[in-house]
Amino acid sequence: MCGIAGVVSVGAADLEQIVAPMVDAQRHRGPDAAGVWSDRACALGHRRLSIIDLSEAGNQPLSNEDGSIWITLNGEIYNFQLLRAELEKTGRRFRTRTDTEVLVQAYEEWGTACVERLRGMFAFGVWDARRRRLFLARDRVGKKPLFYTQAGGRFLFASELQGLLSCPAVEREVDPSAIDAYLSWGYVPAPATAFRGIKKLPPAHWLTLDVSGETPALEIEQYWSLEYGPKLTLTVEEASEALREKLTEAVRLRMISDVPFGAFLSGGVDSSIVVGLMAGLSDRPVKTFSIGFEEAAYNELGHARRIAEKWGAHHHEFIVKPDALSILPKLVRHYGEPYADSSAIPTFYVSQMTRSSVTVALNGDGGDESFAGYDRYLGNRIAERLHSIPGVMAPARALSRVLPDSIDPRNRLRQAKRFLSVAASPMSRRYGRWVSYFSEETKQYLYSRDFVSRLNGGSRAGWIESLFSQSPGLDPVDAAMSVDVRSYLPFDLLVKVDITSMANSLEARSPFLDHEVMELAARLPAKMKLHGCDSKFILKRAFSDMLPPENVNRRKMGFGVPVGEWFRGPLRPLLEDALLTKAAVSRGYFQAPFLERLVRDHIDRRADHGFPLWSLLMLELWHREFLGSRASTAHV
Repeated sequence: MCGIAGVVSVGAADLEQIVAPMVDAQRHRGPDAAGVWSDRACALGHRRLSIIDLSEAGNQPLSNEDGSIWITLNGEIYNFQLLRAELEKTGRRFRTRTDTEVLVQAYEEWGTACVERLRGMFAFGVWDARRRRLFLARDRVGKKPLFYTQAGGRFLFASELQGLLSCPAVEREVDPSAIDAYLSWGYVPAPATAFRGIKKLPPAHWLTLDVSGETPALEIEQYWSLEYGPKLTLTVEEASEALREKLTEAVRLRMISDVPFGAFLSGGVDSSIVVGLMAGLSDRPVKTFSIGFEEAAYNELGHARRIAEKWGAHHHEFIVKPDALSILPKLVRHYGEPYADSSAIPTFYVSQMTRSSVTVALNGDGGDESFAGYDRYLGNRIAERLHSIPGVMAPARALSRVLPDSIDPRNRLRQAKRFLSVAASPMSRRYGRWVSYFSEETKQYLYSRDFVSRLNGGSRAGWIESLFSQSPGLDPVDAAMSVDVRSYLPFDLLVKVDITSMANSLEARSPFLDHEVMELAARLPAKMKLHGCDSKFILKRAFSDMLPPENVNRRKMGFGVPVGEWFRGPLRPLLEDALLTKAAVSRGYFQAPFLERLVRDHIDRRADHGFPLWSLLMLELWHREFLGSRASTAHV
């Protein structure tokens, strides 16, 4: 796991001087070594977190035998040993034990098609001096990030926005449509970023920049997508056996390491299975790490402790308190653009605690998106069935208006009210409302006229709806999971884990995100994933011996943070200073009276706006960190 950077500029003489600061800005991603290589067309940079082959032979950038192809890699290729054996049969020889050298030789052997053979998490840059071509690629799901831009006649790329922004030629011009997308979903979806001139390479895509001709030629292509059909015709027993075999293999591959490793443990189904498999594959106790809160409704430590005791793990715990938010400026700086998922706070702290003992940590990320773990999947199925009953929608809407509201986001009546209020809408619009921070209706009151004019029709409000249209004919559960795999998973969940873990120089590995595990799950019938009201049915059946009933038969808690209560208590001064001061209002995004009403209604317990207010707070803190005194998008 590392940080990478690079620049292409034909005929330039200062390329190493450009890349060196980009690499230094990402030191946290790789504290063990640094390297820069260049010729007169390209420079590649690397910060190394040593995991496999700890010798200096594994330092990067690294080349093929004759030095005509150079690579800088972030991530891990879990099947590198099998690929190496295949390449050795063709007569190729290796001088290191690294997956990086396997990848550079795989590119030399198979060209851009090499990415289709990789099983892992990765973002890398290859400079092919013979072809005078840069080749960039990201893993299928989007575990590892990759940003790029063109500035000052040069093409630049890096693992983090910090790397690109360290280059003075890269402008910090805000993209209003990206801010609008952020206020809808809590993140900025690829290929956009919050900065107009900087892009993200989407997951499962590669990019080539060919500078062999008079005019540079840039090409981007998708090489993989998750298919939900044709469905496998397996019995429950057969599906359970296949799933157990595939996930066990995924865990085993992710335990290959020359440094100590452990696991994040929440006590939920997914992380409990990962820890159980690790215990069965290891000859020593697994090191486990858990986070809790003082607020009982958000605290899962007891459930995590039960799993740790079951497997005799070396267990560690940490309680997150409101004063822990002193790390907010650091998080804002590492994310590089607005990011609204408040669970980044406990994820940062569990990463920090974990790094004090190990360098690699496995987790349960991805289980919900493959096995229907979120309540909204059941909601989507129920809503579609209601649509088939004549005359039922009008009473449903009427019921939503009379149900009492609550300031508790976990209150069941509140959730029912929210469900019924949009159940009559088409699936794509309904789902967009369920996962949004601010609805389009609310934005009409929130946005200033100036900001609306700057959007100039560039809103991405229909983005979620467009994702549904790309997967027609799927069962409502599969359809919702398919959308999450292309939205929430890569642009929220995986960004959160990558940034918080790498800020602490920790490598996070996710067996459920093995693409072979995901492909198996996708092709199972939806009823095996959501059986009646029982989510993760086949997963719990396959690993029933690893899951205590107390851990399974309980309401899903997720990794939420009690920001609503914190805003009414110790974080109230921060909230009011960030959102209601003259400096914040002068940015020109929002109508001040409506914004103040949101804050006051929340503080006075007339409503719960905890998560929307958190998104506004993080937007303002991002402005302060990256744009300073420049008040609005009109001036940057």
